[in-house]
Amino acid sequence: MDNEQKSTDLGFAQLDLDRMRRRGCPETVFCQGKTPEQIAAIFERFSEFGQRVLGTRATQEQFEYVRKRLPDLRYDETAHLLTLGPCQAEEQIGAVAICCAGTSDLPVAEEAALTAEFFGARVERLYDVGVAGLHRLLGKEEKLRSVNAVIAVAGMEGALGSVVAGLVSVPVIAVPTSVGYGASFEGIAPLLTMLNSCAEGISVVNIDNGFGAGYLAAQINRLIVNGGPAK
Repeated sequence: MDNEQKSTDLGFAQLDLDRMRRRGCPETVFCQGKTPEQIAAIFERFSEFGQRVLGTRATQEQFEYVRKRLPDLRYDETAHLLTLGPCQAEEQIGAVAICCAGTSDLPVAEEAALTAEFFGARVERLYDVGVAGLHRLLGKEEKLRSVNAVIAVAGMEGALGSVVAGLVSVPVIAVPTSVGYGASFEGIAPLLTMLNSCAEGISVVNIDNGFGAGYLAAQINRLIVNGGPAK
């Protein structure tokens, strides 16, 4: 790819056409704050270059507008994700587990799960396994030990990440959510719990950042399956 093909300028956005080669994953569109017209133009341009597109933090209004111009566009109402082209990579490799503490955390968990699938990972969903009923999580221990990375999504006090990391030998990515009563401070309490975890091998992404967790888990999974980074 020559320099002229590595990016394309829309005036309000410069699209990175070379990211798939450099990073192993195409550029993702953060839809929050963008107008429906801007999102449509971005998706159309990526499509012209034959690239699959993932859009995060999208609204129903944005979807309805863009779909008029791109009828093949899909929208997941739970995860608030837009996809154009196959919503899963052609080949699902390895395995990533998504642990979700409670049903209220599902939007973030599904954002993580669908992101990991979009970028090529096979996903095991283990939902409603919060520590208030620890037997539910322990009943999934065999599955947790069979994957290459685990994402632990939890609000309230955010203890799930530490418990999961104490059970498995693979990397754990903890995702604090803004779910909880007043003293959870819209996700600050679980974020601090996860950052202060005594369990080894746990990393933490930002509050409600299911996309970031799914992307990182897919990278870890790909490295393990392929035996290291591409040369």
